[in-house]
Amino acid sequence: MSDPSPVRPAVPVLDVWCELQCPDCRGALDDLRALRARYGDRLELRLRHFPLEKHKHSFAAAQAAEEALEQGRGWEFVEAVLGRVEELDRAGEPFLVEVARELGLDAEEFDTALIDGRHILIVDADQAEGKAIGVSGTPTYVIDGERLDGGKSQEGLRERIEQIADRLLAGQ
Repeated sequence: MSDPSPVRPAVPVLDVWCELQCPDCRGALDDLRALRARYGDRLELRLRHFPLEKHKHSFAAAQAAEEALEQGRGWEFVEAVLGRVEELDRAGEPFLVEVARELGLDAEEFDTALIDGRHILIVDADQAEGKAIGVSGTPTYVIDGERLDGGKSQEGLRERIEQIADRLLAGQ
């Protein structure tokens, strides 16, 4: 039997537990941009949802982010919404559809997705997994099994993520 062709090792994954009505998550945007710029496709940033009950539009925003991911513009949508947290606070779901329209996404499809709840299971599953691994606030990062809580402080977290990512990439 011949050896199967060598499989390229999967890139390290950084799970970003995020909530789109959370000012602390907005504070994390610069770090996320810097990580994306530094690693490109050598590090997979995976958006995970952890809507908090105190933010009444966060569950809808998580569903909208999933729709944006499906339409190929997930992180752009996340950044656009987080950059205008106050508008989401005030306007709720119509604001989410408006952001989709501004980004050139199919806004009608967003509207329909929020009504038919097609992404609810993903959001619920993320939230359940987050609770199971000890996520209590956002943003929380998980890379190589290490949980880093950015809700208390962002200080030093990007450096720690880079240390772990560099180690994982060096070991490939």
